[in-house]
Amino acid sequence: MRVAVYWAPELDDPLHAAGSAWLGRDAETAARVAQPDIPGLAEITSDPRGYGLHATLKPPFRLATSYQAFLTDAVRWAASIAPFTLPPLSVQDLKGFLALRETAPCPPLHALADSAVAALDQHRAPPTEEELTRRRKAKLTPTHEALLARWGYPYVMEEWQFHVTLTHRLSPEEAARIRPLAEAHFAGLVEQPRKVGTVCVFTQAAPGQPFLIAERLVLSGPAA
Repeated sequence: MRVAVYWAPELDDPLHAAGSAWLGRDAETAARVAQPDIPGLAEITSDPRGYGLHATLKPPFRLATSYQAFLTDAVRWAASIAPFTLPPLSVQDLKGFLALRETAPCPPLHALADSAVAALDQHRAPPTEEELTRRRKAKLTPTHEALLARWGYPYVMEEWQFHVTLTHRLSPEEAARIRPLAEAHFAGLVEQPRKVGTVCVFTQAAPGQPFLIAERLVLSGPAA
């Protein structure tokens, strides 16, 4: 089993339903969801569909400890973090992927991701040589290599970027066609700030299986 710590919208946030429909799967219930009638949408969302609607905080990892030990520390960690406001989001291009991203700087958001990576790392089993080789196919920079060696993933800490992935990597022609449709689909749902009061533990039962929301952890630390 692998676990991850992600941000995902609350169940009563309309973004949860809209995002689940866009991807074709509800990560809370595991149910398949009818997608908008957009040619090719099922194919270009096949990769993010397996992970569920989310933004990565601590990337997926195999456990070096028990799930209960990890969860105990995760609950304790979340209780030390104060809730904060997420800026409005918009559909943006991120290295060829379409994603929902913040429209203004949000220091508490980056601090949350950094804290998740560091605070729970004692539960992470080291990556295998196969996993390291796969990561290095992306032509990592020296900074990425150092992060991979320390944290098991190259895009954390100073290299982390908030993003809710909506597609696989698109050609410029595909992006030009799909981006306006994605903007229309999420119109009215992402433009307003929203409170970040929980984060989610996602689990993957076995390689190739979809990720599911296993726990919602309440952020209940004192305000700065």
